[in-house]
Amino acid sequence: MNEIFLQSPHRRWNPLKREWVVVSPHRTARPWQGQTEDPVQASSPTYDPACYLCPGNTRAGGHRTPEYTGIYVFENDFAALKADSPQAAFDLNGRGLLRAETEYGICRVLCFDPRHDLTLATMEIPSIRRVVEMWANQAEELSADPRIQYVQIFENRGAMMGSSNPHPHGQIWATEHIPNEPALELAAQAAYLHDHQQQLLSSYLAMELAEQERVVAVNETWAALVPFWATWPFELLLLPRHEVARIEAMTVAQRDGLAEMLKRVTHGYNQIFHTPFPYSMGLHPAPADGEPHPEWLLHLHFYPPLLRSATVRKFMVGFELLGSPQRDITPESAADRLRDAIAS
Repeated sequence: MNEIFLQSPHRRWNPLKREWVVVSPHRTARPWQGQTEDPVQASSPTYDPACYLCPGNTRAGGHRTPEYTGIYVFENDFAALKADSPQAAFDLNGRGLLRAETEYGICRVLCFDPRHDLTLATMEIPSIRRVVEMWANQAEELSADPRIQYVQIFENRGAMMGSSNPHPHGQIWATEHIPNEPALELAAQAAYLHDHQQQLLSSYLAMELAEQERVVAVNETWAALVPFWATWPFELLLLPRHEVARIEAMTVAQRDGLAEMLKRVTHGYNQIFHTPFPYSMGLHPAPADGEPHPEWLLHLHFYPPLLRSATVRKFMVGFELLGSPQRDITPESAADRLRDAIAS
């Protein structure tokens, strides 16, 4: 990449959301006197009697978690969306300014493992592979509901990213409408296919694999890279090397490769600052609306907040909220550090 863009302020185009990201490499030298976080503690018991996700314990909602030995999925006791919500819509004077409508949905919790002290980074690959299989099963089941338009699978890892429980788990939200972020990606990918007769993300991956500047890990079926337009300091994008639009449509080889890649990147994250790395991770499949979606390539986003150390995080404030997303360290320098960490 041109040296100017590695040292001088510039902006980069995010074709997946069709927005600009400001990059300010010179700001990495600025002193930090702001908020610092408490270091994340790595030690945790294999079983915590106070944890409502550990086998045999009573959850906050009063339900008892069974003595599960593998993966456990249940309806969220405090679900953000409900399947029995009444249907209603409101638009004052039909002007689209004061507008609301009810949202049908299903929210589930997926416990990755009965052991309280594990994470994707410390689980064995066969165990992660079972999580991938359950993701596919849940996506297929929930997509069959004619009222569901999208299945969002995600994991918030660490208290810094809002996780209320350290037990290894993720969530599944199935919604009546396509959420904002996938809707932006849908419009961008559809427009790119129309204009270029190629998939946006497949074309992008081919360019990144040729450049090798931001690729941090590759196996037979998946590639992990810091996107050219990354906003978060150590953001990652996981892309399949062969076309697939939906989680449940992944081949056996793709499911195997995804499990292996998840292990590598989460382990690598932990090596950067030698601490359990917080992040929000999510899968973005094509909408579950019955359409073929030739424009869509299944992908995973990792959004970790740590910036300079285990105690200094990236804040999305000020210009980021009022103007445009902004980052200091370049995606290329972040990729260098991640590549070394994953290889260690």
